[in-house]
Amino acid sequence: MEEALKDAGFNTLRLDASTDEIRQAEIIKEFGSAGADTVLLASLKTSGTGINLTAASKVYLLEPWWNSAAEEQAINRVHQYGQKENVRIVRLIAKNSIEERILEMQERKKAANEAFGRKRPYEQHEASIDDLCRLFFW
Repeated sequence: MEEALKDAGFNTLRLDASTDEIRQAEIIKEFGSAGADTVLLASLKTSGTGINLTAASKVYLLEPWWNSAAEEQAINRVHQYGQKENVRIVRLIAKNSIEERILEMQERKKAANEAFGRKRPYEQHEASIDDLCRLFFW
């Protein structure tokens, strides 16, 4: 994705698990002062907690996470107090793919949680064996 964006003329910044805290702060500051042609590529784990990304107004989720709360936390880094723009969220999901099944699993878990008062999504830390079987053996 990064190379395709660069080829299309976008500047890119990247946050992932290998980014230390000092560099992460530098990247976020740089992104906040960058022009409209800059894209921040961030993993869900890295962008989900402790950072303010209100300089962004668009979020593209390229890979759904089995726990929807991780996605919600990342989105909330953009859509939080201080945001001056309307925020647009886009999920890119291939038809008949594992990503599509992950979304179905998220919906089933959410419905079950609402119906039976089970753990809230942010309290779910593990996928069950049944969840994994549904992902890979459809």
